[in-house]
Amino acid sequence: MPWLEWHKRDDDLKATAKTPYRLLQPIQSLSYGDEGAPNMLIQGDNLEALKALLPYYAGQVKCIFIDPPYNTKSAFEHYDDNLEHAQWLSMMYPRMVLLRELLSEDGSIWITLDDNEAHYFKVMCDEIFGRGNFIANVLWQKVFSPKNSARHFSVDHDHIFVYAKNAEVWRPNHLERSAKQAATYKNPDDDPRGSWTSGDLSARNFYGAGTYPITTPSGRTISGPPNGMYWRVSREKFDEMDRDGRIWWGANGSNTPRIKRFLSEVKQGVVPQTMWMNADVGNTQEAKKEVVALFGSENFMTPKPERLMARVIEIASQPGDLVLDSFLGSGTTAAVAHKTGRRWIGIEMGEQARTHCQPRLVKVIDGEQGGVSKSLDWQGGGGFRFYQLGPKVFDDQGCINPEIKFEQLAAHIWFAETGAARSTRAMKSPLLGVHNGTAYYLLYNGILGDKTLSGGNMLSMKVLAGLPEHDGPMVIYGEGTNMTNDRLRSLGIKFKKTPNDIRAR
Repeated sequence: MPWLEWHKRDDDLKATAKTPYRLLQPIQSLSYGDEGAPNMLIQGDNLEALKALLPYYAGQVKCIFIDPPYNTKSAFEHYDDNLEHAQWLSMMYPRMVLLRELLSEDGSIWITLDDNEAHYFKVMCDEIFGRGNFIANVLWQKVFSPKNSARHFSVDHDHIFVYAKNAEVWRPNHLERSAKQAATYKNPDDDPRGSWTSGDLSARNFYGAGTYPITTPSGRTISGPPNGMYWRVSREKFDEMDRDGRIWWGANGSNTPRIKRFLSEVKQGVVPQTMWMNADVGNTQEAKKEVVALFGSENFMTPKPERLMARVIEIASQPGDLVLDSFLGSGTTAAVAHKTGRRWIGIEMGEQARTHCQPRLVKVIDGEQGGVSKSLDWQGGGGFRFYQLGPKVFDDQGCINPEIKFEQLAAHIWFAETGAARSTRAMKSPLLGVHNGTAYYLLYNGILGDKTLSGGNMLSMKVLAGLPEHDGPMVIYGEGTNMTNDRLRSLGIKFKKTPNDIRAR
């Protein structure tokens, strides 16, 4: 498969591995609502924040939406057309790699862009996600009316690229049928099966059993469909459908026959389409009005309307699923995810996390009635925890940060060994879990209740006897052991020394 080259590409391919793991430190004064709520608002560089989330949420996120900088000469302080694309791609590549790791196997990611970088980005993402996992390029009509002042064309749309983690298993949710769509179903003949609409009975491609004359109830003979086409069903099937009242001949019984399709028999939802008109999902003008209503001023260049986000979330997730936005901006994704009953994680790097995202989400929990609130009958509730990026898990000398807690190091080791996420609310036990038949243990920070070096974090026969039993191979992390290698091997134990043997994934 072809790939995209840019300045310092090789460095960018290694950026995720070089990004340090950091602690996520809760800020109680900025958290709000239900203390047990799983929602997270994180302030900090999103590359490091995504890396910090991996041990806990790898493979757990059902829907990711991001609205990254559009690279319109204002994305970077010093603009150079020869380097700008490379800078933008350098920013995006490692972040997309981490976002893919966070996606669940049946998850999807949605990215909004304009023409400045969309086509470069598509080639880059084909490499990261696999071209076969590209789902669609949705076109969103973002403006209310054309710009007559445009030099060449009025740019009326943005791209929304949709990728699946695994296109073989990802399936979109069908959309609720709108009142306009439902209105096409009527019941002019008072059919007891209810409202219906008619469909064409002809087919363009050759069908051997599809050439026969038909006589209408009024007595008119029709030799076949117009323009040399064919009936799409055989004569036997047609007669069966006619006896069952599934053929519509028109009010006077002489029209070319059409198939009756009953509303009660069609799928309850509508397959999503790739053209999203502003009348259905909002536009930038609507989004800016929402922002002004919330904050009293327009502080964002490209806000997204809540109706647009509701459409994405409705297609890509179910209530209770986890939604993530690592370019949170004004907080729209988190706000709509909250109102629609999803769990969410939002990341914003600057003071905007405190000055805009946090106040907006407080208002959501308090029941604000802007955006999609009224259509969803949103009344408030829930909560979120506010976090900021803290120190590195390991210092520059490779030593474990003294601030790190057992649960944090346990999550890091479990992810490094298995690639699976581990909840920080997991039971506090030296046995981290069993993966593919191997049990993983961590002796750290007095987990056994003995704070002394020899009894707390050192592996000995006495300590081993007190560990939860496992009939199979074991990997045990600790500060040291007084057991010989031969003894360890005979017991099926692979000992790893902290911090020397702790590796990033």
